[in-house]
Order: sequence, then C-alpha cells, then structure tokens
Amino acid sequence: MLFRPVAVHVDDTLATLAKCAVREETPLTGEAAALTAMVDFRRVCPVTVEPDQKIDAALQKMIDARVRTLLVMADEGMVGLITSYDIQGQKPLQFLRGSDCTHPECRHEDIEVADIMTPVAALPTLRLEDVRKALVGDILQTFLETRQTHLLVTERPGGPHTMVRGLISLAEVERRLGVAPADTSAVKIELESSIFARPAT
Repeated sequence: MLFRPVAVHVDDTLATLAKCAVREETPLTGEAAALTAMVDFRRVCPVTVEPDQKIDAALQKMIDARVRTLLVMADEGMVGLITSYDIQGQKPLQFLRGSDCTHPECRHEDIEVADIMTPVAALPTLRLEDVRKALVGDILQTFLETRQTHLLVTERPGGPHTMVRGLISLAEVERRLGVAPADTSAVKIELESSIFARPAT
C-alpha cells in the first residue's frame, strides 16, 4: 500500500484544550486508522506546565506523570511544547552559550521552560478532519517528511479559536507498531534537532 503524508499547517491561534475522560490503547498497524495513534485530549488529560517553570522542575513533572512531553500553557492558551529530549539534550547548553539568555547568572538551574520550548508558531499541526481520513502509515510518512517527533491535532469546534484536540508522538507510534525504523527514529530526530539549530523564520 502506498502511504502519503497528511497536510501540515502552522497555527498560532491555538487556545483551549478539549475536555478529557479515559484512554484506551489498541495495537497499531500501518493500515489502521490514524485516529488510533492519536492521544485524544477528550479521553486523556494532557500534562501541562507554565512557561516560567524551571526546566528541572518540568522534567520531574514528566517523570512523576510518566510522560515525555508537556504542553506549555499561559492564560489558558497553549504557547508551546517541551519534551524530555529538549531538557536533557543540547538545548539548555545552547541557550546558555547563546545571546538569548537574559537571566542574571545564566546557570542551568535558571533556565525556564519558555527558554527552550518549541513555540506554537513553530509546531506543525494536523487538522482533525484530515486525521480522520488518514491511516497510521500516512502519519509515519508525515513524521518522515516533517522531521518532527510530535504532531498536534487541532479542530475548530465553532467560534474564532482553534482547539488542540490531541497529540501524536512518533516514539509512541513506533512503540505500538513494535518497530523503530532508523530513518524515522524519534531519538534520532530529537538528537538532530538539538544539534542543528532551526533556520530563522
């Protein structure tokens, strides 16, 4: 079967989160519906963090919640996303060595989530209506094409604001498929993202 990537969008108007309940996990195959790979925030409450939280505290929150990703929230709106790879990789050192550090002493313990998170405007998102029509194989192709490790899924339930409906993690998809292809490995992509700075937009 020929798989094709799902259309990716950048949306800087993300705001509210869907109300959640309970998650049920099912095995994945490439031909399975893409929705089965999505963490639906109507079923699972996302773990969140504030942008001024210190990164060490954010990492501990991930450990306590047994997650690798936190949604960064400010004034009830999503402003970014941070992963354990962001905190444990090269990003903190790059920040301290760069010109963006405005903390008095620029020590590791001074780094805040906002300093190294990926802002909403830089996060590729999938529209829920596209995910509903896609297969898991299509999602893998999307990860391969975008070189991302996480994809947000959004919808517009009515009104001017976009709702973050869910999240798809490459590492989670690979785990549930029982494979970790070298060309799409989540760890490999995260390491590359840490080593090579993204071009300015």
